[in-house]
Amino acid sequence: MKHAGADALERLLPLLTNLRALTSPLVERKPGVFYLKAKACLHFHDDPTGLFADLRLSGDDFDRFPVTTTAQQRALVATIKKHFNLPPVLDR
Repeated sequence: MKHAGADALERLLPLLTNLRALTSPLVERKPGVFYLKAKACLHFHDDPTGLFADLRLSGDDFDRFPVTTTAQQRALVATIKKHFNLPPVLDR
């Protein structure tokens, strides 16, 4: 599965905008690649079956989340907020 390119990141723009607005310890060092301190923590993949996020929740392994749909993207944001003890997701 290849890392998300410019086209895929464009399709993920609403999600990326929400992630960038979070008050969290994650820092976007390259478009669509977020770090926690010195370690990559979140990045995206483009696959024929859809778009996916790899999120490091603990240790060295990544957990994979589908992010093709708006509902899937909201679920990822909710997971990040819960993991980092951020305010709960508000429906808009």
